[in-house]
Order: sequence, then C-alpha cells, then structure tokens
Amino acid sequence: MDYTKQISDYIELEIATLKKLDVNKISEAINILVDAQENEKEIFIFGNGGSAATASHFQNDFNKGISEYTDKKFRFNCLNDNTPTIMAIANDIGYEEIFRFQLRNKVKKGDVVVGISGSGNSANVINAVEYAKEMGATIIGLTGYSGGKLKELSDVNLHVDINSMQVTEDIHMVFDHMIMSILYKTLCGKDHLSK
Repeated sequence: MDYTKQISDYIELEIATLKKLDVNKISEAINILVDAQENEKEIFIFGNGGSAATASHFQNDFNKGISEYTDKKFRFNCLNDNTPTIMAIANDIGYEEIFRFQLRNKVKKGDVVVGISGSGNSANVINAVEYAKEMGATIIGLTGYSGGKLKELSDVNLHVDINSMQVTEDIHMVFDHMIMSILYKTLCGKDHLSK
C-alpha cells in the first residue's frame, strides 16, 4: 500500500501548526528557565504518558546536554521518573496526587514548575500546578487542544493550537530541542548543527 499521501498530509499539518506558534511566549519561557539557572532555582517538570517521556527528555537535555558546558547547572527535577514513588503515591493516596505530593515542602517561591498536558486538564498535573502557584512558583504550561485549565493557570503557556495529541506531543518535543539549541549557542557558545 502507498502511504505517501497520508505521510505528506501529516507533514503539512505539522508545518502549518509550527507556523502558528507564539514565538514571544517561547522567548518568555526561555528567559524564565535561564533566570532559574542563574539564580540556582529548582525546575520541576512532569506529565503523563507521552508527556512523561517529554518531561524526562527535557531533564536530560538541560541537566546534561546544556549543563555539561556551563558553570552554573540547570536544576531540572522530573517528577515522573521514579516509578516506585509514583506507584506508592497512586496506590496509597491516589493517582491525582502523584505530582502534588512530590512538590509538598520542596517547591519554593521563585522555583519554576513545567506542567505538560496535551488536553491541559490532567487532574494530577492541575493539582500540582495549583499547589506550586500557591507556593509562589512560576508556571510554564505546555498544552494542545484548547489549552484547558493548565493554560489558564500558567504564567507562560506554550500552546500548540491543534486538536491532535500526536502533533501536540511532536511539537512539545520541538520546544525542548528548540530551546536547547538556542541555549547551546547563547550559553555554551556551541552550534548545535556541528555536533
């Protein structure tokens, strides 16, 4: 079977969606992350499913990728990476508490919380973001669809304006690599194209 038409359609949809991104919001998010690095603030990041994988990837790219070449290190903490902790919280307290519980008495004023939710309505993400906001953290939300509640709660929302989880998650990874590439150049003096 020839899938070339479907492949081309998907690529065209991705390109059209990328062109709708708010570059000013992305710039704001970069400044928040760099400020956190400069001031040695914690950055907590989390999501479910594919968004959990994206959160892990962010932590890797900032804690190792960029921080390998900087004196001050990024302090990303991915809350979905410790499976035993998540399962214990989910089993004993409730799945909707898996992220908020981990933030209790850890997140402080001036820290950054990055919540990732395609729908913007994942209860465990919303609970954690609401708590972090109460504690004085700055919220960066990564969303798709209408943006949901996470869009409303975010200080800066990196929104993917499309009703497709696949394209939304693709572009959430683009945010990671885009920001990493920019900071490679501006913080590390490295050209990502030459690596």
